[in-house]
Amino acid sequence: MYARESFTDEERSVLSRFFTNTDLPVFAVVNLPEIVKGAMFARYSRTHMSLRRLFLEEFYEHPEIGIKSIADHAGSGDGESGIGRAEKLYETVFLEYGDDSVAQLGGAHLACEQASAILTKVLERGRLAAYLEQSTRYIYYDEKLKSEDGSERFRYQVPPEIGNGPLAVRYSETMDRLFERYSHVVRAMSDYFQTRFPKGNQETRGAYRRATRARACDTARGLLPASTTSNLGIFATGQAYEALLMRMNASPLAEARDYSKMMLTELREVISGFLSRVDIEDRGVAWSGYFRRVADEMGALAGEDAGTFDGGEFDLESDEVRLLDSDPDAEVRIVAAALYPYSDRSEEELLRRALEMGEEERRRVILAYIGDRSNRRHKPGRGMERVYYRFDVLSDFGSFRDLQRHRMMTIDWQRLSVRHGYATPPEIEEVGKDVAATWHEAMGEMSDLYSDVLKEHGADVAQYVVPFGYRIRYNIQMNARQAFHMLELRTGESGHSDYRRVCLKMHRLIRDQAGHRVIADAMKYVDPKDYGLGRLTSELRQRERQQPRLFEV
Repeated sequence: MYARESFTDEERSVLSRFFTNTDLPVFAVVNLPEIVKGAMFARYSRTHMSLRRLFLEEFYEHPEIGIKSIADHAGSGDGESGIGRAEKLYETVFLEYGDDSVAQLGGAHLACEQASAILTKVLERGRLAAYLEQSTRYIYYDEKLKSEDGSERFRYQVPPEIGNGPLAVRYSETMDRLFERYSHVVRAMSDYFQTRFPKGNQETRGAYRRATRARACDTARGLLPASTTSNLGIFATGQAYEALLMRMNASPLAEARDYSKMMLTELREVISGFLSRVDIEDRGVAWSGYFRRVADEMGALAGEDAGTFDGGEFDLESDEVRLLDSDPDAEVRIVAAALYPYSDRSEEELLRRALEMGEEERRRVILAYIGDRSNRRHKPGRGMERVYYRFDVLSDFGSFRDLQRHRMMTIDWQRLSVRHGYATPPEIEEVGKDVAATWHEAMGEMSDLYSDVLKEHGADVAQYVVPFGYRIRYNIQMNARQAFHMLELRTGESGHSDYRRVCLKMHRLIRDQAGHRVIADAMKYVDPKDYGLGRLTSELRQRERQQPRLFEV
């Protein structure tokens, strides 16, 4: 079925060091720097040769490229000059082809540690990258960070603006008190949930302990400030990193700009050629300047039109989630889009056909297109992307952090502040007056600090002092296919109760306000049930799979 390419024994010996096989049409490239892979794939798109033949004839033997040097001295450091030559080749290819997509051909894993919650939202804004962030659910944040000099401190960032300003001492003292209050609350909540949900005979001690800890951490996380540090793992292409670094360089926050410099230094150790434009005056610097000027101008315009905050009561039912816009002809459009890849008609003809159908016939087409889904990972096809929903959400910052991770949606947000008030989990009031008083005292003190930081350093820096429990306004626009994914995932029993509530409201609005009942009812894994220890079932499933737990979490 496939033509088998001919290589000599010597060639196969070379190729076996850089390709996972030498005889099949599908193979992976290994043991080469990312910049070399990028240069090779860039050339690959402009030649009749196979990649392995291209590697042998244009890369391996040429001393000006240096691949043989890299191979001969792998791990010794002597191949660095070869990598440098490969970078020059990549730059030549890039300039010759003039194609930004060339920078998609290599990537890097980057660990970003001790980044504030504010910075993580900057880091995670790009769509085309993979992120894994440390969760507030699995560790107690009263466990301090230790420095090499033996000192310890709570897990929060001191932004340079505040650290070098007149509020530095007050900021640190207030943050330390906040984390001490968090410690009191999270430990009290852990005891409370163990009493409220006693361990049964079916649960292992480890699963039960992890489930009660997760519930306690979920409840107490509202006290954590936006300066709380997190560890974040990123995998992205050179193109994605380039865009991220230029956005960070335009940030009004010193933490983001300082972090950008560190990231660029480290990325240049592994994919330098992909990032050559970031700090060139008429390229990346000019691009960052453009972002900054737009932000300044829009901030000024928005400030001219800013209303005064009336401090009114927040109505959880009506104010948290609002459906702003949806497609009134959703079913007609979905029927046409669903039939399109299986037909030879134009979409215009299919739209006319869908309009002629009766309601029951359209419903039958839509249900057939969705199919018999046996689990939530069975998603309907791209025809569901034909219709959309736009929501305005005013939820606690903690919930926003989780929902913002669905980056394939269009999501944008306002600055975090204290102006919209804060949410208090009902369990805080139930556990006892001491815990509730601690919660409200902490929120009040942080509101006072916010006001002073706002006056001294402005609204961007003032975000650092705001606890996760305070509300933030953001909008979400997603198509129906994305709604299947997010609403079914985020209403699962192990989800946080706050974002479960937000997503259940979105689902209800799609069904009742938009009137898209067929679509909403097809989201059969949207789960409205109330759970006690929601994480417990997930922990027990780990035991049922009988997989050894390598790490205790």
